[in-house]
Parts: sequence; C-alpha cells; structure tokens
Amino acid sequence: MQLELNEQQKMIQKMVREFAEKEIAPVASELDKKAKYPTEILKKMAKLGLLGAIIPQEYGGAGLDTISYTIIIEEISKKCASTGVITSVHNSLVSWPIMKYGNEEQKKKYLPILARGEKIGAFAGTEPNAGSDLGAMQTTAELKGDKYIINGNKTFITSGSKAGVLIVFAVTDKSLGSKGISAFIVENTMKGFKVGDTFEKMGINANHVTELIFEDMEVPKENLLGKEGEGFKIALSALDGGRIGIAAQAVGIAQAALEESIEYSKQRQQFGRPIAKFQAIQWMLADMATRIEAVRQLVYKAAYAKDHKQGRYSKEAAMAKLFASETAMDAVIKAVQIHGGYGYTKEYTVERLFRDAKITEIYEGTSEVQRLVIANSLLK
Repeated sequence: MQLELNEQQKMIQKMVREFAEKEIAPVASELDKKAKYPTEILKKMAKLGLLGAIIPQEYGGAGLDTISYTIIIEEISKKCASTGVITSVHNSLVSWPIMKYGNEEQKKKYLPILARGEKIGAFAGTEPNAGSDLGAMQTTAELKGDKYIINGNKTFITSGSKAGVLIVFAVTDKSLGSKGISAFIVENTMKGFKVGDTFEKMGINANHVTELIFEDMEVPKENLLGKEGEGFKIALSALDGGRIGIAAQAVGIAQAALEESIEYSKQRQQFGRPIAKFQAIQWMLADMATRIEAVRQLVYKAAYAKDHKQGRYSKEAAMAKLFASETAMDAVIKAVQIHGGYGYTKEYTVERLFRDAKITEIYEGTSEVQRLVIANSLLK
C-alpha cells in the first residue's frame, strides 16, 4: 500500500500551497469581515484548472484522482475555508453528478463551462423541513409538455446567489416517497428561478449561503438528470463524495490552527521564556499534530476508496468527515487556548478558524448522521 504522495500529487500540493499563500492568505480576513464572495480568487483558480479538478480532460477538466482533489481542498481551506467549501461543492456535488449520471449531451453542455469557471455550481437539496431527512422534501416537479414545472423552496444553499448551474431535487411522484424524487440541472436564468435571503452566519462568511425560491420554474425536460425517481440515489451518492471534500476542508482548518499555534507559541513570552517551552503547550501541540496526521490519512483512504472501491464508499466517507470535523473543532479550541486572550480577538487568525470549523460538523451530514451511516454499514 502506497503511503506517500506520488510525484504528481506532490507537484499539485506545492502549486496550490504557493497559490493559496500568495493569492488567498492576504485577502482572507477581509473577505470574512466584509462577507465578500471570492469571485476574483475563483477566476484565478479556474485558470489553474482547480475548478475542473475532477472533470475528465475530454470535457476541459484536469482529470485528477480524488487524493489530488483532497489535497487541493485542504490547501485552499487552510487559508480560506469559504473558498474551500465553494470549490468542494462545485466539484463534488455539481460536476460529479453530471459526470456520473448525465447523458453525453448534458456532459458536453455543462462540464466545460464548470471546468472553466464560467459558471459556479450549487447543490439544492436542503429545504426548511428537509435537512438530514432529504426524503421529506416538498419541492415538486410536474412534467407539462416539454418542460418540468418546479415549485418549492430550498435553504442553506452554498453559492446560492452566485451559482449559474445547480443540481436541484424535487418530487415527481409523491406516492413513491424517496423513490419519487428526481434530479434536474437548472440554470439561474430559467424562468421562475429566484434567490431569497442570504444568511448571516457564524463563520464561512465569504460563502454566500441563501434561500432559493422556485415559482413555476420552467426546466426543459432534457435537463432531467438520470431518470425520474433516481434523485434520492443521486443525492446520496453525490454526498458521499461531498463528505470527502468537507473532510479535506476540515483538515485544512485544523492544519492552519496548528501552524498558527506553533508560530505564536514560539514568539509569545511569559515567565521569561517562550510559552512553547512549557509542557502544557507542548502537549496540546503534540495532540493536535497527531490527530491531524491520523485524520489526513483517513481522508486519503476515503479518497482512494472513491476511485478504486467497487460500489458505494459511504462508510469510508462518513468516517473521514466525522473524524476530520471533530478534529478541526478540537484543534481550533486548543489554538484559541494557546493564544489566550489574543485568540479571542479578531486580530488573530485563530478566531476566524474557530468560527469556520463548527460548520464542518453540520453541513453535508451532521456528525450524528455520519455515525448512523457508519453504524448501518457495520451492522449490515
């Protein structure tokens, strides 16, 4: 079993790390404070092929393996978690379902513009009364002639106000329960598409998370993704990959917390010496580093399973997201503690990391849902 990155993966890591240090780090704090969507950064990322990381080369993407993709998400998230999740959703939850379930016409139409970053992708599944329980969604889609008419509301949609291509889920047959849910490729220019409120959040402030409102939205029937009734299956399989992306984001946040803590502890003087000389600080750093290294390997294992395992890799993805998100929270709590009072101020990066980390335990499946997925897999 290969436990080291190959040469291509090392090159990608170096490239993205340098890009993030140069282009993202200097503006990350401002983006957070002003809740400014990272449009210019995304344009630069698109030129590097990062928005089409997993899209096959024949459709204009980079065609990278999933471990390389997690490296990208980690390095971007280390400097800006908002940009990390935008990139993750764009790749894992929008491009991938089209790659997996789209017909050739859909792939040729949408994958190149997603790869080039001409349009940002969004995943519209969650509703006010259908979060962890996606099967309870109430948005409906009715075929009338050559169009589906979609009515309903979605909420907590990453890039909701900025996305040009969205994967939207709606009920086409109420009598079939979750097997009556279908998926559609929707453009934000389609008649009846409206953006609702943008949420004010604890963290990931540069990511505009919104409500979406569909009022007799007209979607051409050729934009049905897969077959009618396959929407729930498409959503769950996409979320498996999405959870690997969020796990990588969490690793990036945790690694940033560790690096900030190491640097601060070397500089901060108390009782006549750097606080890094005190065992209490050393043990916190040691625990952070150990957990981060362990979870990074777990993320790589899930990424490898996605590319090589036959069938679903739900357990591996859930384990990675669960452990990574909880590791991120543990790391940022320790980081703020190491920084003391300064860590509680907005002057220091760890304050932002603390706010950004929490969401990784919630979106794309809460920690409780991850434990359910893992347990169900073990008890089959």
